[in-house]
Amino acid sequence: MAHLNQLISLESLEDLADNTAFIRGRRYFASGAVSQLHADAGKLSAQVTGTRNYQVTLLDDDGVLGCDCTCPRAAEGYFCKHCVAAGLAWLDQQAGPMAPSSVQKRKKRDPWQEIRTHLASQPPETLITLLLDVAARDDRLYRLLLLNSERTTGPAGTLKAFQRAIDNAAKTHGFVDWKETGAYAANLDQMADSLQELLNADSAALLIGLAERAIERIEQALEQVDDSNGEVGSVLARIGDLHLAACELAQPDPEQLAERLFRYEATFPFETFLDSARVYSKVLGPVGLQRFRELATAEWDKIKPLNADKHDGAHFESGRWRITRIMETLAEISGDIEELITVKSRDLSSAYHFLNIAEIYRKAEQPEQALAWAERGLQTFPERPDNRLRDFLVALYLECGRNEEALQLTWIQFEQRPILEYYKKLSSVATRLQCWPQQRQRALQWMDAALMQDAGTFGQWKKMPAIPDQSLRVEVALWEKDLDAAWHAIHQGNCRQDLIIALARALPAPRAADAISLYRRVIPNVVAQTNNAAYENAIKLIRSVGQLMTGLGQGGALAEYLTALRIQYKQKRNFIKLLDVVSSTRF
Repeated sequence: MAHLNQLISLESLEDLADNTAFIRGRRYFASGAVSQLHADAGKLSAQVTGTRNYQVTLLDDDGVLGCDCTCPRAAEGYFCKHCVAAGLAWLDQQAGPMAPSSVQKRKKRDPWQEIRTHLASQPPETLITLLLDVAARDDRLYRLLLLNSERTTGPAGTLKAFQRAIDNAAKTHGFVDWKETGAYAANLDQMADSLQELLNADSAALLIGLAERAIERIEQALEQVDDSNGEVGSVLARIGDLHLAACELAQPDPEQLAERLFRYEATFPFETFLDSARVYSKVLGPVGLQRFRELATAEWDKIKPLNADKHDGAHFESGRWRITRIMETLAEISGDIEELITVKSRDLSSAYHFLNIAEIYRKAEQPEQALAWAERGLQTFPERPDNRLRDFLVALYLECGRNEEALQLTWIQFEQRPILEYYKKLSSVATRLQCWPQQRQRALQWMDAALMQDAGTFGQWKKMPAIPDQSLRVEVALWEKDLDAAWHAIHQGNCRQDLIIALARALPAPRAADAISLYRRVIPNVVAQTNNAAYENAIKLIRSVGQLMTGLGQGGALAEYLTALRIQYKQKRNFIKLLDVVSSTRF
């Protein structure tokens, strides 16, 4: 356990956590939120109870204290308050009466305990004066003290106090840029801490309304906040969890809850209540779900069907997307596939939507329906095919023995867009059908004919035949590890630079001279890009040439080549500086 004793200290915890996380972690520890503390093989694990139970691990990460926690904050890479609480619990355990004397000797001064002892000896008037003085300079402390003082006036005062605290914390006073978002989120998090105190049998009903108010205010405010780091979103999710927990505890009227949840999901811009019918299904029960469904159906009936002739962008409207998602969730809850298909059939404006329906049927082990919808989608969009739908159909055709149709559809993809990815698909299907040698020959002949036709095609900007682009042929040959075919193709026309380099690297040692010629063919084009990154890439290629030429005993020829480069590119001073380093290298 030497590593933990050396790494976990008050100083290291304060250094790794920000001030807010350290203070809250100390509160968690002081409240007894840490349990199941266990250390083994240089790793400390614990459970910390907050809004829910979080699993914490502290360990030696290359000589520094590493951490892992199941909370959202830790997932973003921060040393969270739960990790602080676990570390403090470990220190407290080590300082106990049964701790080894060597550990006791290493125990460091605890300034917090010293401050606590000092404050405990002061009269109340002194403490009040000190606290008010700090609150005058710390707005967050002021808000916390104000909220706690207003809560002492009874239920009505508590409600108004929390409402004011929520509104003040969520208020933005203009746009909040990313530099200010951390402080803004910290205020919201403090407000959420106060709300969490209401999560008990006596005040859960009050918490429901307050959490809804907080979510609504924060969602509105987010329109004016740059929350790139997701700090405000994390607080929003936390309050959403509190709302659900409060509903489970208080069991509010299911129909009234359904009405509010539907309104929130249908209108809130940042979707805190997304899939609320599923998330709150136990709280809503049959009565609440039925009311939720009634409201959703009434809105759904206003949505007009979209088909292949509708390209007005209606399917991108947020209102349509939201009610569609709601209806899909309700259908998934019911487990009725046909209900889900009916919902998805309201928008058949793209081949991909047909694919979604076909996939549902396939998952439900109804291949005939899946096939029918996939074929219908392909027929509906002959001018705008979706290759994902084609791939789905190919797989189904192969499963049901319609091999010729599977091969033909794969060929159509390749012919319409001859790229390596579709050549691989053709190879996969034909290999499965045990006819790849014949189909391969056909594909290579088709590629040769296509590139020659393209090179010989004239147009407004092309007045004479072009040199054939052999890039695809080289790419295919490299994938098939046919280096001779790649070498032949490269010398039959133009080729992408990266493929020439790839072939040069793939050639075996006996073909070092061929590799050198390929590198030397590419280097001028790289240098011609005239930027430092290109120069560095060119130098890497020149080093490869140097190694190969040295291996062939061509030291003199290498020196002449480097001298020629220096003369040719003498105006490119940054390149020449890098070249000078190469010239002084012993390969």
